Amino acid sequence: MTMTLPPSAVPPDTPALRILRRGGVLSLRNVPPERTVLELLREDLGCTGTKEGCGEGDCGACTVVLGQAEDGALRLRAVNSCIRLAHSIDGMALWTVEDLAAEDGALHPAQEAMVQCHASQCGFCTPGFVMSLFALYEQQAREGAPVTRTQAQEALSGNLCRCTGYRPILQAAQTMHALPPVRLDEAGTLSKLEQLAQAQPGPRPDSAYNLPATLAELLRLRAAHPEAQLVAGCTDVGLWVTKQHRQFGRVIDLTQVAELRRIARDAGGLVIGAAVTLADAFAALVEDRPQLHGFAARFAGLPVRNSGTLGGNIANGSPIGDSMPLLIALGAQVVLMRERGRRTLPLESLYTGYRQNVMAPDELLAFIEVPAAVPGETLKAYKISKRYDDDISAVCLAVNLRIEGGTVVRASIGAGGVAATPARAAQTEAALAGQPWTLATVQRAMQALRAEFAPISDMRASSAYRSAVLGNLLERYWLESQGLQQINLASFSLEESP
Repeated sequence: MTMTLPPSAVPPDTPALRILRRGGVLSLRNVPPERTVLELLREDLGCTGTKEGCGEGDCGACTVVLGQAEDGALRLRAVNSCIRLAHSIDGMALWTVEDLAAEDGALHPAQEAMVQCHASQCGFCTPGFVMSLFALYEQQAREGAPVTRTQAQEALSGNLCRCTGYRPILQAAQTMHALPPVRLDEAGTLSKLEQLAQAQPGPRPDSAYNLPATLAELLRLRAAHPEAQLVAGCTDVGLWVTKQHRQFGRVIDLTQVAELRRIARDAGGLVIGAAVTLADAFAALVEDRPQLHGFAARFAGLPVRNSGTLGGNIANGSPIGDSMPLLIALGAQVVLMRERGRRTLPLESLYTGYRQNVMAPDELLAFIEVPAAVPGETLKAYKISKRYDDDISAVCLAVNLRIEGGTVVRASIGAGGVAATPARAAQTEAALAGQPWTLATVQRAMQALRAEFAPISDMRASSAYRSAVLGNLLERYWLESQGLQQINLASFSLEESP
């Protein structure tokens, strides 16, 4: 089915947008490059079940599910439609809350469980919760295991409700698999996605919205159009659209570049493509270093992590981006590429100032290299924010020490929220390296850490608070190394009432 939307100020070379929905291919013309998926659904297609709450990826009322073929299987991801550019989902399958019920009106288990558990009150947030539950349902059905409360909490971390409290919604998540099963036609969906991919037109260098499929094609486009806006998951650029009403003359989207969507693992560590989602990148890091699971789960909500990319988070360069302090502490390097070659540099050397970096206009961040864990490595990452879940850091500190025979033989520390850029705490590292691992050493290092940065005061925290917290987090690291437990909210678990 082809639809031509009402005329608007759309560049004449904007390509058609093709998605798989309700078993058929929908081809849409006249979709502006800065149009969001939410606007497309509500204003152009009249699908108003998906709600707009915050317009910035925080509340989850706009959650939809995207499907792609990955390694021969259908991969579903719940994402925020309010900040996802419509053209970025070209070639994907899309489900909204209108698509779940059967033709006879029978509700999907994700919907029926919400009804049976009385998990909806005003109903505004309900479509978003249902879509996150739908993605969780499909994931757990493949694994053949019931949903645990912890899994439900993580899957729903990007969905907010102001009415019911979360217990009935979490109960719905744990109840839905007990209902009569409903499964997607995975084989049929994969076949149609493959047909859609084969019918995709070739590259058009002068297109207003480009979705290159290969790294070579991406680098050619970047060289030809250094002024174009690069996008990946759009979790930041989407805010420019919804909050600043920006428009883009030309967009280059990295998310379908095959080479940049891969994670390679060898004895030296990980090589993570810039277009790998935050969810998948953190999963790879957690596989090597399980202690990072709690930290990774606090990086925004799951729909943001499902859409945003590790390369985008790094290239964005926000001083309060959570991935950079961790990667700095891990000794990560970034690979920058252009048509004329490539170069590799430590991640902390990428930045020159607030949201500024060393990349040339025709250069882009392609890969992140993360060294493998070494024997004796003791890594902890801490995030301080006003809300425990789904919030932006006031301070982030990652401490990676190697202690042998009671002496610190190696120190690597990354900090966020305390300078104009994510930073390495080089002076504090020097205060620790070669010193005995004692309280006296830690106290001297705490003073060095507080003196090393001059953080600003803003809506999240004062300068004095940030400086105090920096030292306190290093002290927490020391106390945990001595076996002290339950000094961190992550150490507490609330028992569920009957």
